[in-house]
Amino acid sequence: MRNFDFSPLYRTAIGFDRLFDLVENSNTNNAGGFPPYNIEQSKENQYRITMAVAGFGQDEVDITQQKNSLTVAGKKAERNQNTKFLYQGIAERDFERKFHLDDHIKVMGAEMENGMLHIDLVREVPEEEKPRRIEIGGNRMLENAE
Repeated sequence: MRNFDFSPLYRTAIGFDRLFDLVENSNTNNAGGFPPYNIEQSKENQYRITMAVAGFGQDEVDITQQKNSLTVAGKKAERNQNTKFLYQGIAERDFERKFHLDDHIKVMGAEMENGMLHIDLVREVPEEEKPRRIEIGGNRMLENAE
């Protein structure tokens, strides 16, 4: 029998927590990519993505939300080609990271501090789409409709 690893989907899907909690019974693979990031849930409807973007300035990182997709892209400014590195351990390559957002997830803001980019998200479900309790009271609606 095959084991399917859903962890790559779990890492980039915000707000689908219940779905992936049910499905995620397989091995977790933390081999992420660049840049590394965390996804936190601070309250029931509040999330935070934290990305390590050392070497990038605020003007070199672009955050875009379009429908259920959040894209974080970093494009490094022109580098000095005359620099000779004896060792280069800081990855300053351009990147683009996409996250799939659940319905009603909105970006509330972003800030960069000490090489860490923090993106705050919140789930705002419209009142008409929230679950509501239905009272059992017989056929009153049918009687009123006639």
